[in-house]
Amino acid sequence: MTNIISKIFGVFAAVHFPKKLQIFINQTYIKLFKIDMREFKEAAYYESLSKLFTRDLIKKRDFIKSENLLISPCDALITEIGTIDTNAIKALQIKGFSYSVNSLLGNYTLKQDKERLKGGLFINFYLSPSDYHHYHAPCDMTVLKATHIPGALYPVNLKWLHKKTELFCENERVVLECETTSKKHFWLIFVGALNVGKIRFLFDENIATNAGKEKESYHLYNDLKLFQGEEMGFFEMGSTIVFLGERKVFKPLIKKNEKVKFTQEIVVIEK
Repeated sequence: MTNIISKIFGVFAAVHFPKKLQIFINQTYIKLFKIDMREFKEAAYYESLSKLFTRDLIKKRDFIKSENLLISPCDALITEIGTIDTNAIKALQIKGFSYSVNSLLGNYTLKQDKERLKGGLFINFYLSPSDYHHYHAPCDMTVLKATHIPGALYPVNLKWLHKKTELFCENERVVLECETTSKKHFWLIFVGALNVGKIRFLFDENIATNAGKEKESYHLYNDLKLFQGEEMGFFEMGSTIVFLGERKVFKPLIKKNEKVKFTQEIVVIEK
């Protein structure tokens, strides 16, 4: 049912209403979610709600490039952060609720790669409807594989994180297996949510989410390199990104309940 609702909302959001009505819809949305528009074009510029959701920054955010630091891939609230359980290979969804890292990564992540994550770092980024919805490469990196895992589209806000066990593992998601320039492994998991029409990737338009698929599928890449800060794609509405890093490599610079911004330094890569 949540998938159907998301598709219907996606159709509504894509409609180009008459200009005056569209401006009213846009301004109402901005006011409702208290969106700070100082880095974006004014409400009247966007021809649909979808265009407003996926708005671009007016100018690039500055940051100092470093091989030893990860920057935040997005604007988000850190709902949980910590160490992946070494026995059950579990991470926290929210206090009192955990999720299985094995289930989250799906069937196309190798067992030995999952083992790398025991004692590693996890970070949950929640993108609210008011946030900038694009995501970017946290470091100079190579994308080795993308796995699309179909599923439900439950909301991923704090209310539902406290309500639904292993929510991240039930929702539709795309798992990117990545490697730093120093060959350290990490995973970025892009989790769908209610009213998320699509999870888009600029480097591969063949990854089709919320498209009625029932089986997992994967895409292998040959030397797909992205540079720190480079745009990777965007959510069509707010959602969640989960970072998983192999043990004894990634040291966090942020804390739970911290609001982070794309380009902010969040993790040290220890060599």
